[in-house]
Amino acid sequence: MNKKNPNLTADQKLVMFEDGTEPPGSSELNNEKREGNYHCANCDVKLFSSETKYESGSGWPSFFQSLPDVFNSKTDYLLGYPRTEYHCKNCGAHHGHIFDDGPKPTGKRYCNNGICLVFKSEN
Repeated sequence: MNKKNPNLTADQKLVMFEDGTEPPGSSELNNEKREGNYHCANCDVKLFSSETKYESGSGWPSFFQSLPDVFNSKTDYLLGYPRTEYHCKNCGAHHGHIFDDGPKPTGKRYCNNGICLVFKSEN
């Protein structure tokens, strides 16, 4: 695991493999409204459909559901309290955290660093 794409930027490597995070509101994907899919920026695996994206107000692209069987998760305590961190199952890249404050039907919020995603339009 942790197969790094040599084309990643230094910022992408920091977030995806070194426990970094991007500043809130910095991702252009926050405003992406087209139909399509969001892929892992490291290995290109499809992770989310635009049908599950919503505006959470958090400053990061947010989804109420991922595609099936694309993530592994673990508990992290970097901020001093437990959070569920999720990683691409294919390459091990960190994408964000899952919270229980999302909309129906799942009640989940996949709070994803935009820098870790590539959007591919269906149009």
